[in-house]
Amino acid sequence: MNWDDEGIVLGIRRHGEANAILEVMTVEHGRHLGLVRGGAGSRLRAILQPGNTVRVEWRARLDEHLGHFTVEGLRLRTADLMAAAHAVYGVTHLAALCRFLPERDPHAEVHQALGLILDHLDDRTVAAVLIARFELLMLTELGFGLDLEQCAATGATADLIYVSPKSGRAVSRAAGEPWRDRMLQLPAFLRGEDHGPDAQELTQAFALTGFFLERHVLAPRGLAMHDARASFIAAVMREGVRAAS
Repeated sequence: MNWDDEGIVLGIRRHGEANAILEVMTVEHGRHLGLVRGGAGSRLRAILQPGNTVRVEWRARLDEHLGHFTVEGLRLRTADLMAAAHAVYGVTHLAALCRFLPERDPHAEVHQALGLILDHLDDRTVAAVLIARFELLMLTELGFGLDLEQCAATGATADLIYVSPKSGRAVSRAAGEPWRDRMLQLPAFLRGEDHGPDAQELTQAFALTGFFLERHVLAPRGLAMHDARASFIAAVMREGVRAAS
């Protein structure tokens, strides 16, 4: 069996003296692993780095086998990403989120979103906006999507500024006012509005997505949130943010 696809490198680990097992997020074949012969050597080191986009050809005798990858570099971003702490943490966080997806289960939208984020990681504010939205996407892909389109209490579609921590549904300002201390804040940019968030709104966004990631994804697996997420957020806030859409 064989196929070829475009993929984004999520991780790599040494296998034996010279080989490596490569993990990529592909367009049509989802998160996929395969053995790369010579992958631990210097010739392929620059290509097989997290955050790079590659062309992979996978071959195996049976579909359930690990199989072998032949790899060609398409977009090598690693050198640029290594220059900024927030970018390094961001790549690690994105890869960790993708590992919650079942192996070999196609998620083309995830691949597309990953590429967009990686192409904008040099701008910390834009990267923060895109990663917060990516966390929302991952909740949806994992079956726990939030309903941010209309008020859970009234059906209104305007002035949605809260999210109910119980239902994961948006709540309007008027309907949520009596329970505002119990509500999660909903920054406008998470609803796709053309709005440049400040530091407070980014903090609110990550508090919102983090709450539901903890509840639905991490806690059932007995896991804690990995350190890269907090380090990414801290690096972004430490360097300051500017208005971004």
